[in-house]
Amino acid sequence: MPFIPHTEDDIREMLAAIGAPSIEALFDEIPQELRTQALAGVPPGLSELEIGRLMTERAKQDGRPLSFLGAGAYEHHIPSAVWAIVTRGEIYSAYTPYQAEASQGTLQAIYEYQTMIASLTGMQVSNATLYDGGSALAEAALMAVRAHRKSSSQRILVPTTVHPHYRKVAVATAGNQGLVFDTVPYVRESGCLAPAALAKHAGEDITALVIQQPNFFGMLEDVDALTDWAHAQGALVIAVVNPTSLALLKPPGEWGAKGADIVVGEGQPLGVPLSSGGPYFGFMTTRMEHVRQMPGRIVGRTVDLDGREGFALTLQAREQHIRRGKATSNICTNQGLLMTAATIYMSIMGPEGLERVAALCAQRTRELVTALTRVKGVRRCFEGPYFHEAVVLLDRPVTGVLRELASRGVLGGFDLTEHYPELGAALLVCATETKTAADVDAYATALSEALRAVRAA
Repeated sequence: MPFIPHTEDDIREMLAAIGAPSIEALFDEIPQELRTQALAGVPPGLSELEIGRLMTERAKQDGRPLSFLGAGAYEHHIPSAVWAIVTRGEIYSAYTPYQAEASQGTLQAIYEYQTMIASLTGMQVSNATLYDGGSALAEAALMAVRAHRKSSSQRILVPTTVHPHYRKVAVATAGNQGLVFDTVPYVRESGCLAPAALAKHAGEDITALVIQQPNFFGMLEDVDALTDWAHAQGALVIAVVNPTSLALLKPPGEWGAKGADIVVGEGQPLGVPLSSGGPYFGFMTTRMEHVRQMPGRIVGRTVDLDGREGFALTLQAREQHIRRGKATSNICTNQGLLMTAATIYMSIMGPEGLERVAALCAQRTRELVTALTRVKGVRRCFEGPYFHEAVVLLDRPVTGVLRELASRGVLGGFDLTEHYPELGAALLVCATETKTAADVDAYATALSEALRAVRAA
């Protein structure tokens, strides 16, 4: 959208209309000693042409490395139509739809998103998104405490196979509100949480159990057994899921005999570019019986007095802008722009397209693991089924290997050493539908060279 500055005549007319002698007079309440005449360290202004050249040069510094990073943010193909539509002025600039009569388009987009994400997760109701996957888990923990009135412990069992960043966000957000997050270890051989590891908690007052599927290692948990165990203990189940995987895997609403109670996750895989880490959006769905405890806004479909279909915000009383300090949650802004991108992405892809993407991701990752484990000094860390991420073990420190890979134009994966030191030199690798067989071969070749370079050093 072009920027058209005001002319001098425009400025004079506006000042005359409000009765001000000059623009400077509008700021006469600010003492002169507090005014800054110049900004230190700010370079001289550039023309549009010069700015364009500068930004191009800066972008070239990033390069176009071959990326096999995952760990919660995934490189997927995004159809060009998605952001061509999202960046239209009437969508790109739209904000919170408080006035339903003036926001029918925005409200309908949110409604369609809610319908799609509820269907994808197998749940009954969705909110209009949250900030990101980590904060969505934190809000789900708080919601579980409100929804599970029979539990007084406010204890949330969190397996160590849940994304470590999500666990930190949950503790930082809800830990000072009385919630206790008890970690549950995983089985070293499988990289999964075994029901036996929960045995010591049997009979205890547990508010909720968190289950990530696929887990942070990319492995597939026995979600049916874990869900049934939690419900047998009288606890709720919070599912953390990758939305792309749901095109192939059983939706959380069908886990075990009753299904999960609250489902959250990161929506970035649904048409949102990596963008150096954000902005992204978190999604949340639940059962209708818990809807009044769900944070954020919900859009409902209704009819007006003339019988015409319309959309409006509903259950707003729980939000901060209505109840302030008594609000169910202070999450009262959804990531509308990213949600719109996800809605368009899901509409374009459809069920068949999403399934094909998920199948390609799974296939490419298996090809990747096969190729990498043929390299001397590389082996799989865990046995068992996985989706589109897997952990491999190297025979030398991961940091140096990743540095060598980067010098060869390859982002080799996520170093697990800091978060899971017990695994040794462990590397989390990922492949999506954007990778080809040639890309996989190129990574394997670069890894072999990198290992030799680190060995020689």
